[in-house]
Amino acid sequence: MEDVLEVYKRPYNPLFPVVCMDESSKQLVGEAVAPIPLAPGHPVLRDDEYVRNGVAEIFMEVEPLAGKRHVEVTERRTRRDWAHFVRGMLDERHPKAEKVVLVLDNLNTHAVSSLYAAFPPSEARRLAERLELHHTPKHGSWLNIAEIELSVYKRQCLPERIPQIGQMRMKTAAWEEERNKNQVIVDWQFTTEQARIKLKRLYPKF
Repeated sequence: MEDVLEVYKRPYNPLFPVVCMDESSKQLVGEAVAPIPLAPGHPVLRDDEYVRNGVAEIFMEVEPLAGKRHVEVTERRTRRDWAHFVRGMLDERHPKAEKVVLVLDNLNTHAVSSLYAAFPPSEARRLAERLELHHTPKHGSWLNIAEIELSVYKRQCLPERIPQIGQMRMKTAAWEEERNKNQVIVDWQFTTEQARIKLKRLYPKF
């Protein structure tokens, strides 16, 4: 926990940007009966019955101090998918960074080994050398700022039923563009010193 909190204290440095990432999913749901459109006196009326169209996977990346985020909607969430997302983070979204300081949870796919599962050894090593990984502790995913951003994304962008992954990608791209344009930053306040007081029960006793 303290490792992640100390990372959040670092000042902004474009050569060593602090980036948080998290993953989630969204069930794709279509309408079994066409909704009744909005009209004076009532909102859009939707039938309780719906059609399941599978699940879309979500990769969220947020740079708290720069007010930037990137979301990718994919069909799968495997080691290879994570590795390709990370390569895009390094080569496309942070090409000038010497290292990306990446905060993420300890899912088994979130490891350098996933890069080797997706790319030739030379490419995997090149990417790994530009990563500084910091994992949140078990049951401590609330420390990941990307989890907060995921909550905002789902509330603002995905409140209703979405039937197809293509539609979800278009809505996501529009949301990302607008939020980045406003450069919404995250002002993290919880510190190591506060953790030692408020979460004293989690520390060993000597």
